[in-house]
Amino acid sequence: MNITELNKQLSKCKTDQEKITIKAKIKSLVNEAETRIRIKSNEFQYQVREWSIELILMKFISIDNQDENELFIPDYQRQYKWDQKKSSRFIESILLGYPIPYLYIGETDASEEDDSLDGDYALEVIDGSQRLRALYYFFHNEVSLKHLKEITELDGFYFRDLPSGRRRRFLRETMRLVEIKGQVTEDHRRDLFERMNSGSKALESMEIRHGGQDAKSSFYKDVILPCSLDPIFAELAPLSAKKRLNADHREFVLRFFAYANNMENYKGKVKEFLDEYLHNEASRLDECPVDQYISEFNKAMLFIKKHIPMGFRKTDTSKTTPRARYEALAIGTALALRESEDLEPASDISDWLFEDKFQEIVGADSANNENQLKRRINYVKSMLLNGEDYE
Repeated sequence: MNITELNKQLSKCKTDQEKITIKAKIKSLVNEAETRIRIKSNEFQYQVREWSIELILMKFISIDNQDENELFIPDYQRQYKWDQKKSSRFIESILLGYPIPYLYIGETDASEEDDSLDGDYALEVIDGSQRLRALYYFFHNEVSLKHLKEITELDGFYFRDLPSGRRRRFLRETMRLVEIKGQVTEDHRRDLFERMNSGSKALESMEIRHGGQDAKSSFYKDVILPCSLDPIFAELAPLSAKKRLNADHREFVLRFFAYANNMENYKGKVKEFLDEYLHNEASRLDECPVDQYISEFNKAMLFIKKHIPMGFRKTDTSKTTPRARYEALAIGTALALRESEDLEPASDISDWLFEDKFQEIVGADSANNENQLKRRINYVKSMLLNGEDYE
């Protein structure tokens, strides 16, 4: 029983004896919470370090082969997304001596992954991977400065174009790092990453999920990731470079299973619904039916490839995939295949795919509204099975 419930009970007490009993429970709960805070806070220790950029780059030798690095970027971190303007402004800030946000790192023990590497430690970047990679690319002359705000004379400069004295001074500039100390497991590092980025506009929802605890589950590693990389799916659901970096293909796959398996519990809040579904699947006590999930996803994609060669595009030449259209066709098809394993469309798909009614259904305002979502999915399911609208 939590403190809110106890306080409600206290307000309804009619005798002093009842009040004493409830107040004693509240006091006990407060003491337990305080003890827990003290224990958990003592587990978390950190040290602030100040390293030169030269030292940072000595520890971060390679992006492509991170086995060589003492300082490395883990797989749960997002891909490099900074454009030339943002990376250039970051370098400009260093040149001007402006304050730079802290990098967060944690010591890892390689024996977590390989018992033969006992005692072989490295430093994992928990937050700051974009800054680290921007430094790497600039130092190795892979990007030039562009769209600078204060030192426009440097536009077009690579690191090699700076005077030798300025290059040496740049490498002597320091950055502050917070190193998480002690026995910091991968779970702790993922948890810190998730806490630091939840609610942040800098990360998309699926990127946060990719760095969270649930991403270690069989459902995520053995179902979501392989399906998102399926070449037929990629062909049917084209995405812009930005959306690919935002991990939209992974989110599309998560939506496929979440709506197909749990649509009745959707209440109009997409992020909360997907987070809860992923967590529930990740927490399954029984073994995740990996083969069953992948088979159903692949079967739906093959059906769409055969009967709707343009896939989830709005037009044959489109280079993006509207989410509402994807949901209608992908999940509507999956649900129809569940009812008819050897499904053949009840009518010519082109008779309704290009009609105003379908365009209206998938293009309606408030696309995430509960009724709108169920309407578009069930419309496709019914048209495939019966050749007519279910309403």
